[in-house]
Parts: sequence; C-alpha cells; structure tokens
Amino acid sequence: MQPHNFIETARVLTRRTGRGRPKETDLRRAVSTAYYAMFHCLALTCADTLAGKGMRSREAWLRTYRALEHKDARDRCADQRIREFPVAIQEFARHFVNMQGSRHNADYNPSTKFLLSEVTQDIDATEGIISEFRNVPANDLRAFAIHVLFRRRQD
Repeated sequence: MQPHNFIETARVLTRRTGRGRPKETDLRRAVSTAYYAMFHCLALTCADTLAGKGMRSREAWLRTYRALEHKDARDRCADQRIREFPVAIQEFARHFVNMQGSRHNADYNPSTKFLLSEVTQDIDATEGIISEFRNVPANDLRAFAIHVLFRRRQD
C-alpha cells in the first residue's frame, strides 16, 4: 500500500461529475483517503526503518507495520518533543494531527460540510508533505519511527 496510490484515489474522488461539484460522500472519502496516505506512509516508514526494507523476516516487518496505532501516533505527533526533529518531520507530524481530525469529521460528523477547494488543498498539502518527509535522512526517520511506536516511560 503505497501513499501515492491513496493520493491518486483521493484525487479521483474529487473529480467533478457532469456539471456539478463532486458528491458530498466523495469529498468525505477523499479527506479520509488523504489521511490514510499519511498513516500508511508512517507505517511503511516504521516497518522499513526498524524491521528493514529487505524484509529478512516478513513477520517482523508486518508486525512493525501493523504496530502503528492511530491515537498513539496522533498523540506522539502532537507531543512537544516533536520540535527535536527536522522541520520536514515536524511538518509531517502537524499535518498528520490535522488530517486525522479532518478524517474524524469526514467519517463521523454529518453536520460538517466539505468544500472542494479545501479538500483539494488538503490533498495537495498531503502529497507535498509526504514527498518532503520521504527525503529525510534515514537516522531521523528511524528516530521518528521509534518516537511514534514506543511510549515514553515516566519512571
């Protein structure tokens, strides 16, 4: 599951059909899909940097990929310690938190209305942020993966 495929799907969902704007349900799915581009980008980063791209142990890679939890990832992306990371990671973390909130509205709040221009802007921003994130040095990505996957002990 590649992040760019989610972005592509989100863009398809925002295409106008006939003369009118896309259906509200399509805009909602596009928002949700853009968030999942970020989520799967992060899961892929965690698995590749911690278990290894070569997948020496497929089970270890899959367990690492699946270890990412939505709420924990959001909380750790919102944590003040995120300022210790390079700017591209900080931007990724900030946008991850925002997109998760948008996804929750899209999936669970029927009173929220989505504008095509805002949804398109979110998709564009997500694509750009993912692109910058993927250019971060491996050591920083590994440290970020550890940050989002493992809780910090208080003792």
